Amino acid sequence: MAAVGVGLSLAVLPVGPASAAAGGTHVRCNDVPALKKAITQANADGGRVTLASHCTYTLTAPDNPDDGLPEITGKVTITGRDTTIRRAPNATQDFRVFHVLSGGTLTLNSLTVSGGSLPDFAGGGLWNSGTTNLNRTVIRGNRAETSAGIHNVGGRLHLDRSTVERNTATQNGGGILNGRNQLLDQPGTLIMKGGALLNNRALNDAGGGLENLRSTASLDSVEVKGNTALRGGGINQFAGTLHLNSTTLRENIAVTGAGLRNSFSTATLDRSLITRNTAITAGGGIFNENSSSVALTASKVVRNRPDDCSPAGSVPGCTAPTGTVTPPATQVPPPAENGHVRK
Repeated sequence: MAAVGVGLSLAVLPVGPASAAAGGTHVRCNDVPALKKAITQANADGGRVTLASHCTYTLTAPDNPDDGLPEITGKVTITGRDTTIRRAPNATQDFRVFHVLSGGTLTLNSLTVSGGSLPDFAGGGLWNSGTTNLNRTVIRGNRAETSAGIHNVGGRLHLDRSTVERNTATQNGGGILNGRNQLLDQPGTLIMKGGALLNNRALNDAGGGLENLRSTASLDSVEVKGNTALRGGGINQFAGTLHLNSTTLRENIAVTGAGLRNSFSTATLDRSLITRNTAITAGGGIFNENSSSVALTASKVVRNRPDDCSPAGSVPGCTAPTGTVTPPATQVPPPAENGHVRK
């Protein structure tokens, strides 16, 4: 009975802002100061941060001039469960949520990152110059001049069963911008498996869902749907390399290249489908220009408006590709200084 009494008395003690536990630090719901402290500690010792389930952590002010949370310089893992980290809708200052510096590694598990705002700069939700791993994570409702959802400049970006949706750039890269770090002469690498790029917008330039600039991008079993831009509604590529496997580009809109615009670039499509995209002028499915190449293997480009591929004959097999394809299941120019990409 004495032992039971001691256990009960301990159970009713108040919980501190953050508790260190085996395997990392637990941060109670919406305790933003404790979250910042936990990230700083994880930067130093490579620890893990566990957030409260079904909770929203709201950032009302930046930690530093452009970022809501401390910059990621070490190896940091943050895990939630139906957990959101967001910039407050009524925050008086503009800032993104996460910033991963070169040499830093950030892993996010089962989180939503939303509300970031940088109207005069890049990376509304997240800027990555190191390594970022997103697992079952959603990047939603962020805004910026370029790369509203994610700005990956010279870094390695891995998305596994993650979704980038409803982000808005006033210029290019509505969902993700994958670009070269000019200072280090280092291209970006994007690997996305499962998940989707949905309903992102690049209002005045290119790459509604994805802008791939002088870098390498690979999408496997991804749905690219409902994105809009002036050029490359679903995906815009300039001097890059793109591989699509079992991926669908559907219902994207642009002036040219509604599904994919490919310029000075190489694109390879395996068992993929480009359909029901709408261009105002040409390249409803694919607009392939400037000595670029697109290879279709067991892939289809069909039922796009006003055409499937433009200019005519620029994509071998566009009208009657060899092989068959089963549509995959739905799953949910030159940079300026410091990697801020403009065109």
